[in-house]
Amino acid sequence: MMMGQRSTLTPPRDAMTNNTELVIPRYSSREKIVTMIGVLLVMLLASLDSTIVATAMPRIIADLQGFDRYAWVSTAYMLTTTVAVPIYGKLSDQIGRKPILIFGIILFLIGSALSGLSQTMNQMIGFRALQGLGAGSLMSLAPTVVGDLFTPRERGKWQGVTGGVFGISSIVGPLIGGWLTEYASWHWIFYVNVPIGLIALLVLILTMPVLQSGAARAEVDYQGAALLIIGTVPLLLAFSWGGSQYPWFSLPIISLLVFALVVLVGFTFYESRLSDRGGEPILAPHLFRNRIFTISTIITAVISMALYGSVFFIPLFVQGVIGQSATNSGLLMTPMMLASVVTSILAGQLVSRLGRYKWIAITGVVVSLCGTVLLVLLNASASSGQVTLAMIVLGAGLGFGMSLYTIIVQNAMPDRMGQATSALIFFRSIGGTLILGLMGSILNSAYLPAFQQALPSSIRQNVPEQVLRTFNDPQVLLAPDTMAQLQAQFAGYGAQGPAMFQQIIEAMKVGLVQGIHEGFVISLVLMALGLLTVFFLPEIPLRGSTRNK
Repeated sequence: MMMGQRSTLTPPRDAMTNNTELVIPRYSSREKIVTMIGVLLVMLLASLDSTIVATAMPRIIADLQGFDRYAWVSTAYMLTTTVAVPIYGKLSDQIGRKPILIFGIILFLIGSALSGLSQTMNQMIGFRALQGLGAGSLMSLAPTVVGDLFTPRERGKWQGVTGGVFGISSIVGPLIGGWLTEYASWHWIFYVNVPIGLIALLVLILTMPVLQSGAARAEVDYQGAALLIIGTVPLLLAFSWGGSQYPWFSLPIISLLVFALVVLVGFTFYESRLSDRGGEPILAPHLFRNRIFTISTIITAVISMALYGSVFFIPLFVQGVIGQSATNSGLLMTPMMLASVVTSILAGQLVSRLGRYKWIAITGVVVSLCGTVLLVLLNASASSGQVTLAMIVLGAGLGFGMSLYTIIVQNAMPDRMGQATSALIFFRSIGGTLILGLMGSILNSAYLPAFQQALPSSIRQNVPEQVLRTFNDPQVLLAPDTMAQLQAQFAGYGAQGPAMFQQIIEAMKVGLVQGIHEGFVISLVLMALGLLTVFFLPEIPLRGSTRNK
């Protein structure tokens, strides 16, 4: 078979007899290997970006003066990624994986370069949103390509490989992000995507087959996509502004929630009618008739919300509370990712050997729940060792479920694999997007009351109010230069000046811990809900061959 030539994905109907499973050789071993090299590079690109940016975010918000929009840098990225995922999934089913994946990489690289050029927080948010539009292609198509090339039991082995890529990037990413932030400039954390992306782009252009289903024409559900965006954005705004800019039960927040609910209900009805008329909905409601898909989607969304919320705030805790540098913050993330690599490889091998998955899924949620409990127990006097232990346990649980639910859904719905995979990723992403908005709001609203309450009365009496207001923004803890300038100002208070300054800093840490702690508690509740749900997950043996219908 020639490289780049599309193989036949659907066999003639007369080749099928009595619903027996047929092994259909789709691609040669060489095609599979070179395609997977490109896919792994794409996964490396996407995962490196997430880990590098997470480590550098405290310094970015200090430089761009944007603590009040801390979560929005990631939220904007995830929002556009989330909306784009089902569109890319549908288009790839109709016109092929290759052109959609290449388009997504190009868009991602443009967004990366512009993010690195950002001079304001609003520019950063906007360019990250553009970058997210490209990332939607990377996130949705990489696991779908694995499903195209391999049987469900073979995918278990590749789960370990892909998990290893995520783990390696999660180890290297924080180190690169911390080093660049501390010794060069945070702008370079975005520029580093460009050479990796260009290599991935070259490999895919030269070696990847089209991997298309043979559809005669592409039908994009533009109306459905518009309704999805119009319904999702106000929902996100409500969760981001509630409790910080507006009270939760204020008119603006309630109005946003009601509007989002009405539009999303309308979106559901529209998609159902479109499906009944034989159209191509962006998010097919009939997917939820499959119980395995429904339960897997709920578990994935809930657990992703818990994990996003936990992992997102760990660098902020390490740098702001413990006082580690950006580089050391990256080093402290390494044990979590090493644990996730080990358990991901272990889970992949077990799935491939046994052909079953439910007890592995339960184990992963239990271990993740234990890690979240350890995060909840952290306080202002926590040590690096306590944080490391919590991250190791959380990472071990994360590895067990890293790619498991994608395999489960693809195994249950082989005839609608592209739609099912992108829908699963969509709900995982929307869960993470909403929880980041909510936790960012909680962090902003919880810090100031806790900080003011922790201030000693002697500080209130001896330090002018206008000076204390300088510390109302916790991003002071993330900017060493600002800290040094403020500490120098307290030399005017005599011998007690250094002690007074330290008392204020400790009160700031208490306030920051309070906001982060409330976020960890929410993650714990969500993880417990995920554990309850996973027991309802049906189990069917993983197929060892490709079944065509």
